[in-house]
Amino acid sequence: MIRQGLLDIQKVEPSILVDLKYSTTDNFLGKDIYGDLNRAYLQPAAAKKLAKASSYLKKVKPTYRLLVYDAARSKAAQVNLWNSLKLPEGIRQKYVAPPRLGSIHSYGCAVDLTIAALDGKSGQYKPLDMGTKFDYFGDLAYPEKEEALLKAGKLTKKQVENRRLLRSVMAQAGFSSIKTEWWHFNALSRSQAKATYKIVE
Repeated sequence: MIRQGLLDIQKVEPSILVDLKYSTTDNFLGKDIYGDLNRAYLQPAAAKKLAKASSYLKKVKPTYRLLVYDAARSKAAQVNLWNSLKLPEGIRQKYVAPPRLGSIHSYGCAVDLTIAALDGKSGQYKPLDMGTKFDYFGDLAYPEKEEALLKAGKLTKKQVENRRLLRSVMAQAGFSSIKTEWWHFNALSRSQAKATYKIVE
């Protein structure tokens, strides 16, 4: 990824935390997709935006940090994810971009992340409660349905506040969110990413 011009986000902003879920078995597939990859990379413009988001977060919540779950994703990994998700294609496309279209992750312009807070007792950073795990497939993860879920008692006020804080700092830095995943943010649209960069091999 370095040879393709992408940047290690922790070298751009060392305070950002990284736990690449697809380099572990702690993901919806229960298997390691990325193998040796354990650093998070983004295109330079996206990495700089993420550093700005980190700065905004620390201004409003000094003991909070961004925690990245996924960033640039190789073409092969995208194919692996697509083929591993056993859902009808129409539903599958809600959660994983078909390789023929190209995920914005595959251009190094998308990031999946949450916010972690410093735990005073352990001295460790722990993810905030966002109401679901990363890569939860269902309505509970949909930002567009949060108000209804809150009224129905399926999400708490604090969970929604945590999500809004994440969206706020990401939006201030120039990222856009999507309707179906509270953790996913794009530095560029798919058409902009395709016009500017090549797919990460």
